[in-house]
Amino acid sequence: MRTGEYGTKELFRRFAPYFKPYRKTLCLDLFCAALTTICELVLPLIMRFITNKGIEDLASLSVRIIGGLGLLYLLLRLVDCVANYYMADMGHVMGARIETDMRRDAYRHLQKLSDTYYNNTKIGQIMGRITNDLFDVTEFAHHCPEEFFIAAIKTVVSFVVLARINLPLTFIIFVIVPVMAVSCTALNLRLRGTFREQRSQIGELNARIEDSLLGHKVVKAFANEETEEKKFEKDNGSFLHIKEKTYRYMALFHTTVRLFDGIMYLTVLAAGGIFMVKGFILPGDLVAYLLYVTTLIATIRRIIEFAEQFQRGITGIERFLQIIDADIEIFDEPDAVELVKPEGDVTFENVSFEYPDDHNIVFSGLNLRIKPGEKLAIVGPSGGGKTTLCNLIPRFYDVTEGRILIDGQDIRRFTLKSLRSNIGIVQQDVYLFSGTVYDNIAYGKKGATREEVTDAAKKAGAHDFIMALKDGYDTYVGERGVKLSGGQKQRISIARVFLKNPPLIILDEATSALDNESEFAVAKSLAELARGRTTLTIAHRLSSIKNSDRILVLTDGGIVEEGNHDSLLARRGIYYQFYTTANELK
Repeated sequence: MRTGEYGTKELFRRFAPYFKPYRKTLCLDLFCAALTTICELVLPLIMRFITNKGIEDLASLSVRIIGGLGLLYLLLRLVDCVANYYMADMGHVMGARIETDMRRDAYRHLQKLSDTYYNNTKIGQIMGRITNDLFDVTEFAHHCPEEFFIAAIKTVVSFVVLARINLPLTFIIFVIVPVMAVSCTALNLRLRGTFREQRSQIGELNARIEDSLLGHKVVKAFANEETEEKKFEKDNGSFLHIKEKTYRYMALFHTTVRLFDGIMYLTVLAAGGIFMVKGFILPGDLVAYLLYVTTLIATIRRIIEFAEQFQRGITGIERFLQIIDADIEIFDEPDAVELVKPEGDVTFENVSFEYPDDHNIVFSGLNLRIKPGEKLAIVGPSGGGKTTLCNLIPRFYDVTEGRILIDGQDIRRFTLKSLRSNIGIVQQDVYLFSGTVYDNIAYGKKGATREEVTDAAKKAGAHDFIMALKDGYDTYVGERGVKLSGGQKQRISIARVFLKNPPLIILDEATSALDNESEFAVAKSLAELARGRTTLTIAHRLSSIKNSDRILVLTDGGIVEEGNHDSLLARRGIYYQFYTTANELK
């Protein structure tokens, strides 16, 4: 993952392809920008002609000529209005579509990132990068090419016209412009740094709010509202400090612009006045000169004022690229094939694994075979690698060494989608999406019918309690399923797997957080789910695995015991100690 800062040139290079689908819109937008610029640049020439004519030969300046010039300017203004409307409408729409495309790409990339990325990145930061950070890209995508294009036309045309009027005075004016540009660029770089800090801190603030609100019950249970308020105040105060620094640089920036404005006007008034007295410039030419200098200053000021929006946009692009450039650690091999109707034979061959971020070794040289249709249970102390072992089968992580086989073939040979489509997982911490009961069960199979959803719920033992809810299957479950009990959520998650109908099942401590009544109901559902499928069960409650075909005891030293319930008890080893201790605690 890219962690360093991106250069402005690289940011433009990476951002430019997003214009490609809208190049016709962009070209027409720039054409309209050129029209509005021409309309603006014609006025000083008209004023120059009228002023010089009036001074040289007032009688020759007829109403017809003035009327004709007025009509010409009116026509130009109408063209300007139509062109400006297109720029304000379709130009902004183009920017919004580019923002939408970037958000789509960021979201797609996030779907491909491994658990390691999410373990080390706050969700609030991710949310900030794909929402707030991209809002400014709409304005940036529209105004950036437009503003620079207009500035280029106005600067070149102004220089040519002013040079033809009076070259020495033009030279003096255009010596000041680079000095102004260098000074403002230096302040711009500082502004970009503060905008980057601002975006990072708002991500931290979002993460703090999300953490506190999702854990509001824990906060209230421990009466820690004041502690959370202090944490929030600290982050909120940091954000204020960064904004204060940003506005300080902005004030300095705008003051510098105004100072150079004054210097340029003073130069035109003083030097132009002297040149007019000496006969080097006509009064009409000086009027036109002043108008063109005003246009030039307004252009420079507009570009400089656009700098704030520019820096916001470029910072948003930079933070977007930090997502896009995050490494995809788990991916399909070029020659990956579909896994179709596996028998469920799972083999671990000399498997070693350590977490990529902290290099914590979980196990090494592990060998294990799970036969088709076998019900295998794994027990052991916390931190022994039970959940990690299960996470390796659907490739939530990849093995460090060795390989995992399904039906004799390395799982890395299969596409991720087909591999995971053939594995059903029921976890202790059930995640239900905000929506209805029906939506959450139907999530298990795309395009499932109402009858299929109902049948899956019946098999999971969930149909009766669902029908007892206020709106049955159309009952809203709340965010993360907060309106349902633990047992109800667990049975809905089991129904979801029933609907998926995979040949391999992983049960990761699926009943450990339930009360006895809920555990009994869920255990019946799990037993039904496991029938005829290869099943891997992780359990703390040993009563739930007594009927397993085989039980493994996994510690940080690997698999230390293996057998069925009765044989392990007879051995009087670690499993016996676990079982005896569990009975004593009842």
